[in-house]
Amino acid sequence: MSSAARVLVTNDDGITSEGLRRLAAVANDAGLDVVVAAPATNASGASASLTAVQSGGRIRTDRHALAQLEGLPAFGVEATPAFIALIAMRGAFGPPPDIVLSGINSGHNAGQAVLHSGTVGAALTGASHGCRAMAVSLIAGRTPHWDTAAAVATQVLPLLLDAAPGTVVNVNAPDVPVAEIRGVRQARLASFGAVQTNIAEIGQGFVRLEVVDIDAELEAGTDAALLGDGWATLTALQPICESDARGFASLCEDSGPSPSCAHIVHDKIPW
Repeated sequence: MSSAARVLVTNDDGITSEGLRRLAAVANDAGLDVVVAAPATNASGASASLTAVQSGGRIRTDRHALAQLEGLPAFGVEATPAFIALIAMRGAFGPPPDIVLSGINSGHNAGQAVLHSGTVGAALTGASHGCRAMAVSLIAGRTPHWDTAAAVATQVLPLLLDAAPGTVVNVNAPDVPVAEIRGVRQARLASFGAVQTNIAEIGQGFVRLEVVDIDAELEAGTDAALLGDGWATLTALQPICESDARGFASLCEDSGPSPSCAHIVHDKIPW
């Protein structure tokens, strides 16, 4: 792909997020044609929802200046990340993007809980419209090591540019200095996320929830386990596609198997 590829940088933490600025800098330093458009406020957990605040049929988009990237066009949008990715494909922020970069999220997006991530939702939306896409997240402590996540994104980006349209990868970085990262490993999704939502109380007319860390044995080879061991992880994801519905064949006139998507893993990534 040309070095002048058009890139949308978005996130779910909002336009003022430091992680967003760092990911925009990665794309800008790579010589790409970058536009930044992110939610005006935090939209974590939005998944791929298509929600926007409209007034008179118009969605508000305010220009922003990103520190040390003042010349880069950046917009705060009253919408969810996936909605922003969708309207970017329609030319809302200039020429439609070839690449969607989402993140750097404050907090990792690991395991099957990526289903609920607005960061991942934006990447999947872009990929479902033919873009190459990458979601980037960081296990964020009190002083997040943004440089580490940015370094991992910088390593993966050239491979993403050469990948097939529709490719989408989920990248997570441990919260350690760059010099302490063990490398990048391909990983399966863990069967659980970083936290679990439990019912704390049920009363008359209300339900109260609590969010707790999961105390479970980490599954070997999964993103959660590898992150815990100091590796950055990369997992190829699939946009929505048909699966094999053989168990329902008796209900259908055509009992042939439905097509299913192949997992996309680039063979050049140095694990």
